[in-house]
Amino acid sequence: MPQFDSAWRAAQGARHYQEDSALLWPGGRGTSTSAGPGDAQAGLGLVAVLADGMGGHVGGALASRMVCERFVDVCVNENGAIRKRLLSALAGANGALADKVEANPMLSGMGSTLIGAHFGDEGVEWVSVGDSPMLLYRGGEIAQLNEDHSLAPELDRLVAAGHLTEEEARHDSRRHMLRSAVTGDEIDLVDISVKPLRLEPGDYVILASDGLNTLDNGEIARVVSAYGDDGPDAVVAALIRAVENMREPHQDNVTVIAVRLAPDAK
Repeated sequence: MPQFDSAWRAAQGARHYQEDSALLWPGGRGTSTSAGPGDAQAGLGLVAVLADGMGGHVGGALASRMVCERFVDVCVNENGAIRKRLLSALAGANGALADKVEANPMLSGMGSTLIGAHFGDEGVEWVSVGDSPMLLYRGGEIAQLNEDHSLAPELDRLVAAGHLTEEEARHDSRRHMLRSAVTGDEIDLVDISVKPLRLEPGDYVILASDGLNTLDNGEIARVVSAYGDDGPDAVVAALIRAVENMREPHQDNVTVIAVRLAPDAK
């Protein structure tokens, strides 16, 4: 089993509250699950999950935390193939929100994005809902691995067709509206990896809330390139610092997870 280095960090931005959550299993900072030793965890590898909540100070924060905790619990305790574990974990996280809203209707409307990723023998596999990006850094370049379930891709298609200008699309108030989210109801859109993506030495996988979009891909690549040799702790700290240095007056919460093959991994 290859070994992976990982870290995560969050910042509140210009918001008065934090609606993002993240967990790493096993042992990552902030991990809090009921998963214990057992056959299902044997040789499992690394599980990373990130969620960006919706529903205000109480609902959004609660939703993202519940989604992360239930996702990890189900994923590491489920038996079977990784794809099956990821989909079961997503269903478990969605069911947890449904149960919470049923018990407390005042929380109706809360929800969350979700990226859940497994790093193991064959590489990285993932499932995602919403607009939180999952990025691959390789050879000095950044590519987004998962689908964006906001209206941003639709607006960009209108630009390509000549119906909007780039400036109009960038500032359109609908740009960050979600077409799919984890809310306890049926999930409209789910992105699931087709097959594992094998990682190479020097690669980084970045999971983030959309607050990272304050930086363009070129700047993200520059930061990862500059700090990658120092490890994931240095990378996540530098990315958060780069976002803060932009001094965006309406900066959203930003949370970043970074994962790489350990330097001595074979």
